[in-house]
Amino acid sequence: MNWIELSDLEQVDQIIQQSLLKPQLIFKHSTRCSISSMVKDRLERQWIANLDKFPIYYLDLIRYRSVSNILSENFGVIHESPQLLIIKDGKCLFNCSHSDISVSAIEPIIGK
Repeated sequence: MNWIELSDLEQVDQIIQQSLLKPQLIFKHSTRCSISSMVKDRLERQWIANLDKFPIYYLDLIRYRSVSNILSENFGVIHESPQLLIIKDGKCLFNCSHSDISVSAIEPIIGK
């Protein structure tokens, strides 16, 4: 799994542009939350090589809350943590949080 750190607002515009070519995944993580850490660990263990063709961004919500706020505004999703967003064609195609975050939830949305 190749996390791409999401740390500034300009990256959000890049994600939107890149989503026109292929889905972009964003994992919003609270470094202060044990549930978020557990979900992140589970996602990393479940990750399969076929999904490596899709960029997955890691957003540390504690350090970059302003980026999380922009994501909520731009994509019309309520902030949750942990949360996974799938961005396609400039829109949030899918989002889930907490125990709903898994490879089995992602695969049907973006394909194998």
